[in-house]
Amino acid sequence: MVIKDIKRFSDTRYKARAYICYLFSRNLPNRLPGVCLENIKAGFDKISHEIENFDALYILDENGIQIEDSISLNEKYKIPKGENRANKAYYYTAVREKRCVLSDPYPSSLNGGLCVTASVPIYNEKNELKFIACIDISLENILNMVDSGFVEEHFGRFLKTVYALFCASLFMICAFLFWHGVKSFISKSIEHINVEEIFESTIILTLALAIFDLVKTIFEEEVLGKNHEENSVIYKTMVRFIGSIIIALAIEALMLVFKFAITAPENIINAIYLIGGVAMLMAALSFYLFSVKRQENR
Repeated sequence: MVIKDIKRFSDTRYKARAYICYLFSRNLPNRLPGVCLENIKAGFDKISHEIENFDALYILDENGIQIEDSISLNEKYKIPKGENRANKAYYYTAVREKRCVLSDPYPSSLNGGLCVTASVPIYNEKNELKFIACIDISLENILNMVDSGFVEEHFGRFLKTVYALFCASLFMICAFLFWHGVKSFISKSIEHINVEEIFESTIILTLALAIFDLVKTIFEEEVLGKNHEENSVIYKTMVRFIGSIIIALAIEALMLVFKFAITAPENIINAIYLIGGVAMLMAALSFYLFSVKRQENR
């Protein structure tokens, strides 16, 4: 259950952060004249009426020391001032990034359950760090806050079903191509296998591999919902898929060169056109790889 909750949080984290940071920006003064503790406490009072299921609200100074007793609806969760939180990720991440942040789930010191902390640095009009405002919310409550609506949830399930059906269909095609590619080796002895059949089988198996890579990526991303780095997944899938197509076309071009050279030399120009197309694909793929690497190095 905990693993599923963490996975759900990972999927909806951007929504939770956007919502809480919106509340912070709307209710807490920042980079304004007269930023003071009382203004932040007044903002906390407004936030506590909008987020009812929070564990604690508290304020840190620029050194990460809690300067007021924490605010909580549960008396057991109220921690007196003086607590040193300078080693907490939600403190130094907010200070370093100079923006509102939402922590990863971690065991709460209040009740032992998993919780997350949203924190935002508060600056005065001179852009000097004065406070860090924080709110602790249990993982269960943060998930309930940003949980998808009925329509969105069921539409997501519908899309997963559609993707699963497409994956199953493509996998059947992949399996058929694989069987067709190896059938010639299984049904014939080595003495009766000619070179042309070997080339044809290689092309078919290469296409089957390209389709399998595509099925694997779609199934993992859209059905299982695995969160790989998006750019990395697209990059690798594109390279493998286009690479497989280039190999298949190059083999086909080689077959045509041999075939036309022996049987119809006047048609060898068609093989040259195909080789030119393969060269253009290789050039396009090289440009794509160069562009991606250049973007990553920026």
